[in-house]
Amino acid sequence: MTSGQAEVGRRRLTSGPGTLLVWLYGVMVVGAVSRSAFQIATEFDRAPLAYSLSAVAGVVYGFITYTLVRGGETARKAALVCCSAELAGVLIVGVWTLVDPSAFPDSTVWSDFGMGYVFIPVLLPLSAIYWLRKGAPSGDAA
Repeated sequence: MTSGQAEVGRRRLTSGPGTLLVWLYGVMVVGAVSRSAFQIATEFDRAPLAYSLSAVAGVVYGFITYTLVRGGETARKAALVCCSAELAGVLIVGVWTLVDPSAFPDSTVWSDFGMGYVFIPVLLPLSAIYWLRKGAPSGDAA
């Protein structure tokens, strides 16, 4: 792959809707990391699972943001795997918070499928997975 082809591949992840995804993931990084850092520092004993899950969400959002900005085929595949894991986490935690609310004395970023974040945590990975699969080279829509 030539340098020009690599640049086109990198650009593809952050062009059009990719730019919006990067921006939204960046906002989610700031929200999840700052919220969890404050809660862990000031009241961790109140809801350690919830605050730890919010911190994990922030790290996941940060990695996805980085891979989208980085671009290229390897980054696209890494972002696709991470977005799939993020979606699984949102669905698992979302169901868990509905089935056993007592397990979460305080909410997480992914509680109730991200209701506290206007459902962005469940919509964002779905949008990103669609965008990343659409941008896959022919014959590699994995």
